[in-house]
Amino acid sequence: MRKAELVAMISEKTGVPKVDVLVSLESFFQEVKNSLADGENVYIRGFGSFVIKKRAKKIGRHIKKNKAIEIPEHYIPSFKPAKIFVEQVKENVHELPEGSDSDED
Repeated sequence: MRKAELVAMISEKTGVPKVDVLVSLESFFQEVKNSLADGENVYIRGFGSFVIKKRAKKIGRHIKKNKAIEIPEHYIPSFKPAKIFVEQVKENVHELPEGSDSDED
């Protein structure tokens, strides 16, 4: 499902115009990004948590030059689904539809 499909579905179910749903959705995304950028996690009960994870310093390899490089410690955003969310997906999804990719963004 893409963002446009999600907006259309929410608009249809709620009766709110698509443009208003899109503005609300974009505002939600922006607030989550801003909170994470400020180092503040976002917790949504029954859905999940958007959290910051620390990646330790490590040694990587520059493939073209075949040289070791140091990758400094850094922070990345992560999503951890709520237990009830995981259980609902486990109960309802038995098999992915043909042509579906479970690693899709």
